[in-house]
Amino acid sequence: MGKTSRLPEELAALAGARSYAHGFLPLAAAYCRRLGIVEMVNALVPSKMNVSPGLMVQAMVLDTLSGRSPLYRLEEFLAEQDIELLVGPGVEARDFNDTNVGRSLDAIFKAGASKILTEIGVNATKTFGLDARTVSYDTTSTSVWGDYRICEKSDTPNITYGHSKDKRPDLKQFMTELLCVERGIPIFAKTLDGNSSDKTSNNKMLSGISAIMAKHGLGPGAFVYVADSAMITEKNLRSLGANKFVSRLPGNYATCNATIIEAVNTNKWTDLGSVAEGTGSSNRPIASYKACETTVDLHGVTYRAVVIHSDSYDKRRQKKVDKALLVSKKEIMAKLKGQIVTYSCKADAVEAQRRINGFSAQFHEVESSIISFQAKCPGRPPINKPTPTTTKYHLEWNIAPKKEAVDKARTIAGCFILLTNVPQAGDDALDAKELLKTYKGQYGVESAFAFLKDPVVVNDTFLKKPNRIDALGMVLVITLIVWRLMERSLRARVKNTGEPLPGWKNRKTDKPTAFMVSVSMFGVVVLKLRDGRRLLLEKPRSKAMAYLRALGLNESVYTDSKFTLKPVIPLKKE
Repeated sequence: MGKTSRLPEELAALAGARSYAHGFLPLAAAYCRRLGIVEMVNALVPSKMNVSPGLMVQAMVLDTLSGRSPLYRLEEFLAEQDIELLVGPGVEARDFNDTNVGRSLDAIFKAGASKILTEIGVNATKTFGLDARTVSYDTTSTSVWGDYRICEKSDTPNITYGHSKDKRPDLKQFMTELLCVERGIPIFAKTLDGNSSDKTSNNKMLSGISAIMAKHGLGPGAFVYVADSAMITEKNLRSLGANKFVSRLPGNYATCNATIIEAVNTNKWTDLGSVAEGTGSSNRPIASYKACETTVDLHGVTYRAVVIHSDSYDKRRQKKVDKALLVSKKEIMAKLKGQIVTYSCKADAVEAQRRINGFSAQFHEVESSIISFQAKCPGRPPINKPTPTTTKYHLEWNIAPKKEAVDKARTIAGCFILLTNVPQAGDDALDAKELLKTYKGQYGVESAFAFLKDPVVVNDTFLKKPNRIDALGMVLVITLIVWRLMERSLRARVKNTGEPLPGWKNRKTDKPTAFMVSVSMFGVVVLKLRDGRRLLLEKPRSKAMAYLRALGLNESVYTDSKFTLKPVIPLKKE
């Protein structure tokens, strides 16, 4: 009877209640709050709109993380969400209409998208203890279908034709540059003209990087700038000043191939083993490396050059060797075509063998032998007597690869040169293996670009103006920062505790991803009542709770709109 009497009261408490299944968005919102996105954007972007630019940016970030375009019907997206929990108080879904989104993007561009990103990057470094002593730089192109006219303002990105990294030269494009730390966490980004050159972009970045890194408390020489081979030009090398760098020596320098050949000829390699974090598989084995230290002179300056050999480096270069082998074999076959193979005189056969053995190409040679046999003599054979025979000599040959030359060619094809001014010994030194690890962090930047290149996003109705592309690029980079920080926290937890986290198919993993979290949080339902929010279940499932703890969160992130996370920072090595 007691339970029955309380039932009307419990039902009354549910009056006007609404349920939400946000998935992992409250977790991402907590990271947005810890980064101070709303406050920083509002401080840098003047606005008199009823919805602040900061709230608009956070809403677009969460919309993107939900798997949608950050601009596609934002109002409808938020109409199904607990806006106070995810974005902030005092606003409604209708405040995020198309007009206000467009105005916010215009205001962001006017204030300076890259300026905002710089401040957010600095705060991310301080809050989450990011190691900014190594920064990786790269650019990518993004194709658009719109018919953009030439921009009249010099500060607006020019959407035009250029070298397409998407292999779509028929479409106009814009470029995006990223400066990242810790294998792909952006601390700076900027939208560039569609016809920007990587060499020129590197030069502009080198001219301003000291000011950016000074905000992170790092002066010239206190950080290492990592970039691809486009960075290596005389002008860029001179622009480095006191800054350290690691890049790859491009093959258009004559000294590149000569230095690799010299390293292969001397054969004085240092085994580096694997530099990857995982263990690989039978289908995708981990590459193994070896190195040879030397120096090269470029534009009157001597640089440290580390020749790196990978046993699985660049399949395209190995295909060139395969093509050269085919050409070499065809060259020998052409020389052998029409050669006489049977001789009546042994001396003639020996002379022919000597001549054929002299046939040679780059990767092949001829191995031959003489086989004697008895052939019937010409004419009618005698009756009742053995058939008369004569000795003849048959020349057989085989086209054999020059193993040493082939092995050398494949070794050369598997090599590249890391160029650097980082010392090999002493303070701030990096040995060959550490240098290779530092350079391979560049791939983290490249993988980040896939996150920023959704053609649906950049061709939205709101993006008919190039300045809005610039502002939208900022939103996407902030989204990437949040995503990567969440993933970094997961792996820092594993590193700090030595305990793997739940992965796919109930297996443990030491390389958890943010995507695993986004999938695992489905099914967490929150009831919003008049007196607050409550989880439909007392706690999420054990797997979800493991992820929450690893992210510096707990179940209150679903019920407390002001929940503050405790950043998970990797423990430093003793």
